[in-house]
Amino acid sequence: MGQDTTFAALIGSRICHDLISPIGAINNGIELIEMSVPSLGPEMALISESVTNASARIQFFRIAFGAAEVQLLGRPEVTSILKDVYAGSRLSVAWGPLEPQERRMIRLTFLALMCMETGMPYGGRIEVARRGDAIVVTGYADKFKIDNELWGALDTSAPANDLRPAHVQFGLLPVIAADEGRTLETSTAGETITISF
Repeated sequence: MGQDTTFAALIGSRICHDLISPIGAINNGIELIEMSVPSLGPEMALISESVTNASARIQFFRIAFGAAEVQLLGRPEVTSILKDVYAGSRLSVAWGPLEPQERRMIRLTFLALMCMETGMPYGGRIEVARRGDAIVVTGYADKFKIDNELWGALDTSAPANDLRPAHVQFGLLPVIAADEGRTLETSTAGETITISF
């Protein structure tokens, strides 16, 4: 990985690490309140749900944007993060691999999921599968919203012009894939869109 992306990844890891502690403390406080006052009403349920989602998002971002350490992440941990991130969303994600996966591959997968989110604003289903040595992320939807410049940057590795913060994944995914020696490919056919690496 280039020096710039490594430094940026360390910053991402540091920010997420520092944020997860206070979010965890809030969650623990909510659990204590719920234990002492069982019927608090829908307000507390909304706060609890929001804290759970925030915690999952930080864990998701820590993997997607943080330093990719040499370690394996098990299916239970990955599916737990995805379940909480996409709870209440129009999107559902099915994690196919049964075996633990390298954190570096999950990093690429999470960035691909963020690209899929951008192309599927009306909802749908995303499936993640391991095919040999490759990961294939497939989105199924009745309707897509594809920005050709953004998606073209994934195939050509040419950086998209004037990326907005919401689209940083389109700039980062091809760089990280290249650093990992992976060939990034996308395809669109009817009601499916695929990113593989």
